[in-house]
Amino acid sequence: MSIAANASAAPLDNAPRLKVGIVALRNFTLLPFAGFIDVLRLATDDGDLSRQRACRWSVMSNGGAPLRASCGTTILADSAFRDPRDFDYIVVVGGLLHGSPQSDRATDDWLLKAADAGVPLIGLCTAVFTLVRLGLMAGRSCCVSWYHYWDLKKTFPDVTPVADRLFVVDGPRITCAGGTGAIDLAAWIVTRHLGRSVADKALHILIADGARPADAPQPHVIVERPSRDPRLTDAVNIMEQNLAQPLTVEDVAARVGLSRRQLERIFRDEFGVSPWKYALGRRLRHAHLLLTSTERSVTDIAHECGFADASHFSRHIRAAFGATPGTVRDTAIAAGAAHPPPATTDEAAA
Repeated sequence: MSIAANASAAPLDNAPRLKVGIVALRNFTLLPFAGFIDVLRLATDDGDLSRQRACRWSVMSNGGAPLRASCGTTILADSAFRDPRDFDYIVVVGGLLHGSPQSDRATDDWLLKAADAGVPLIGLCTAVFTLVRLGLMAGRSCCVSWYHYWDLKKTFPDVTPVADRLFVVDGPRITCAGGTGAIDLAAWIVTRHLGRSVADKALHILIADGARPADAPQPHVIVERPSRDPRLTDAVNIMEQNLAQPLTVEDVAARVGLSRRQLERIFRDEFGVSPWKYALGRRLRHAHLLLTSTERSVTDIAHECGFADASHFSRHIRAAFGATPGTVRDTAIAAGAAHPPPATTDEAAA
């Protein structure tokens, strides 16, 4: 499937107030790319005509070559790389980390040129890996998705990534966890340059319930990850990716090439608890995050965290945190906290 980036664009307005250059890296993720652009499109036009009026954007690539998304869709670039000083921001969209490198030498050189010119760089999704590799995040905070937190730590051990918020603004570097967070970041930029009402209009058309702030939490709690045994790391990854439908210990063991007994031994050596208790603790910490940072019902949270019903969920929350789900939520609201306190029993140890 192939899509022309600006196929429906009408003649441009003569005085755009926001100019954005977009660079999609190899196997980029389509949602943050499209979400970011759609906020710009809907914020700056009237009548659903997709005209680049108050805002202009241009998708660029090395030599103007087509760009393939991780889902297989191909985007036709608008042009080869232009003078980065033509833009108020350069947005770099990352994607798959494994396989071929995300960027080539020409793309790297152009991004370095843009940074030297003082143009703010925005890294969406895994583009932060490229920005860090190029030395463009030195001394700056960088945001990454919880899903890729440990990938970033492993690749760049000296970096301390932020994975408990949607995006981070640190001077001329803006990094975003990706996904729907790209929509919130785009709305923040539109608000900054064109006004809140303009951004709100775009979000309303997108049927988005308002823009989340930069410090809105990502829907996951990062916990310390073992590094001694890669099979244990893989097992923890599998557990975290299946919080809503917990796997049996046998299933997890089989996926990492271990017997149940072997998996139990390395979990007890590393964490002092069984794989089952570790997984339960992760589910409870995730539940605590949802209770204290969202208005979702207890029943919804119970199902998302893999509990059969609200009653079963409430018993585990009380055992782990010493309070009912409602009390946990009320206490957090009163204290302005959104992070789990230490569990009161080893049932939630992780």
